[in-house]
Amino acid sequence: MDQIPQKIILVMISLVLSACATSDAIVQTLTNPSPDRILFVGNSYLYYNDSLHNHVERMAQEQHPGTPASNFQYKSATIGGARLEYHNIDWLLKPGQIGVELPFQVVIMQGGSFEPLTQKTRDSFIDTVSIYADKVRQIGAKPMLYMTHTYVAPHRRASQDMIKRVSSTYIEAGRASNSQVIPVGLAFERSYRQRPDFSLHADFDGTHPNLRGTYLGACVVYLALYGGEMEGLDYDYFGRIPKAEALYLQRVAAETVKAFAEQLN
Repeated sequence: MDQIPQKIILVMISLVLSACATSDAIVQTLTNPSPDRILFVGNSYLYYNDSLHNHVERMAQEQHPGTPASNFQYKSATIGGARLEYHNIDWLLKPGQIGVELPFQVVIMQGGSFEPLTQKTRDSFIDTVSIYADKVRQIGAKPMLYMTHTYVAPHRRASQDMIKRVSSTYIEAGRASNSQVIPVGLAFERSYRQRPDFSLHADFDGTHPNLRGTYLGACVVYLALYGGEMEGLDYDYFGRIPKAEALYLQRVAAETVKAFAEQLN
């Protein structure tokens, strides 16, 4: 049998290693195990219910009691109904623009809920993520993607297969941009499979999260940021989430993050 030229072998090895590195990036843990300067960029999915970044920050403060609360600098830049491309990422990343004097360590980006639904908006989202992720890395920060949840009734565009389009879009965007994906949408799906009547959406529109949905999203983000377990977390939004519900949502978040990592590794 003819020998394969050495140059071709080297190219093949390089492609394999590159693919592995990209896949790992989607689920890898942060090199900085305790980031405290974090920027969230998205729309109303993030700012509903006292803003998701506030919940994640309170969880982090509880789980890291040795860190002064003033060290945690979580910021959220949101525009109602926005696509990711509507945000001026250069302005947001500039130190001091939104009250954080040092560069952010992590930037979590969330696209419009409709962006995965057509090829045109999907391609545009992936292109935007790639451009923004490069800008995030230029300031020494880690880019992450907040996978959105799907629509449910009474939303007119609710469909059973929407989660496939959403998850595949975010995974593709993560691979294209070398960004870690936070599988919030998959956590919603897991919860609905386990407890179909346990609503995570606002009942008036079937798109925005209710308080349970925001809490679940915050748990998934927390695990993506800090890893470890959520056992012993007492945070329940000042008694507004019953303890049994909080424990259930923490468990769903942990199961989802673990399953997502196993799926892609």
